[in-house]
Amino acid sequence: MGYLRFLSENRRFLSFGILIAFFSAFGQTFFIAVFGPEIRAEFGLSHGDFGGYYAIGTLTSGFCLIWAGKLIDRFDLRWVTAGVCAALILACANMAMVPAAWALAPAIFALRLSGQGLMSHTAMTTMGRYFEAERGRAVSVAILGFPAGVAVFPGLAVWLMTMFDWRSAWAAVAIALAVFLIPLALWLLKGHGARHRFFLARTETVQAEAPTPSMRRQWTRAEVLRDPRFYLLCVAITAPSFISTGLFFHQAHLATAKGWSLAWMASAFVAYTVGAIGANLAFGPLIDRFGARKLLPYYLYPLALACLSIAISDHPMAAMALMLFMGLTSGGGQTLIGAAWPEFYGVMHLGAIRAMVMSMSVWASALSPLVLGWLIDRGVAMETMAVGFLVYLAVAIGSILIALARAAPEKGTTR
Repeated sequence: MGYLRFLSENRRFLSFGILIAFFSAFGQTFFIAVFGPEIRAEFGLSHGDFGGYYAIGTLTSGFCLIWAGKLIDRFDLRWVTAGVCAALILACANMAMVPAAWALAPAIFALRLSGQGLMSHTAMTTMGRYFEAERGRAVSVAILGFPAGVAVFPGLAVWLMTMFDWRSAWAAVAIALAVFLIPLALWLLKGHGARHRFFLARTETVQAEAPTPSMRRQWTRAEVLRDPRFYLLCVAITAPSFISTGLFFHQAHLATAKGWSLAWMASAFVAYTVGAIGANLAFGPLIDRFGARKLLPYYLYPLALACLSIAISDHPMAAMALMLFMGLTSGGGQTLIGAAWPEFYGVMHLGAIRAMVMSMSVWASALSPLVLGWLIDRGVAMETMAVGFLVYLAVAIGSILIALARAAPEKGTTR
């Protein structure tokens, strides 16, 4: 099917994926961090204090995601979507009413679980589950919502804070979402019942007609946990979460250390968006042609170039290179990982499997601001950290290659 025809015939469902990915931004680090200076000032917090509350809330959300993420396998997508969107609205409203510093951890927990966790999880699981031959295209289109959020919402947050204080900004977000998010999402899911019945029938047919048991296999979460390949892949897929989140969270310190203005650093996010969108659109057709497995070893190379750029240069264009290459890995990685899990483990239990993966990424994103903040407080240079990231990425790429070289274990056994 041609790309334009595919977009036309599936425009409503693809728009649903973009919408949910787009509004996951309210639980993402790049949006929450915009309010950091005002929050720290009101509650008298240091960078380390705020990073600690952020880590507690994010780590807890990662644990809860393991349970909450599998609900998409058990309940109608329309009910799941309404519940997740409602949770995000309440989380934004709660953030506007935080009474004291101790309440930041549960407020951040709610934002991270509903936004970064469940909104992202819902968008990617639905695209991976309900498309077969065009899975790569579907995932790549829906993922466009993520860089679009990066491009739009930090500027929106700054504008809101020029009009109101930080609490009123969060309240405005909650009110706006309450007015239109759930009705729009459910409208885009119109006719989903027929789509789900077709998915069930197709899955039964594939399982019955597949020539080998391994091709018919739909892995359960318990079986995946006994597969060594899963852990090797997780070493790799958590690397972008750890590295990118840490650099986003401490972008002000990075700019100061490099002699860049904050305005210049903010403008570099445009390069991130360009890289992410370009990688999304490029990788979708490539996945449909070659499969996600064959492309997996390559998606971390741009992130390595990003780390190299700040390890060796203080030039202002290094900020653009950093963001561009991070965007390439983010866009390409989200598309590849979204399509890879169905290839490895099938689609029947995809929600439960992706929930484990998402939780690991959330934990990595929770630890990163804390670890980098601890290193910054002790005078470790950003260049030294960038070299450490390069070593981490070398290990991650090696883990992918080992995982791809291993055969899948027989059902009920471990290797």
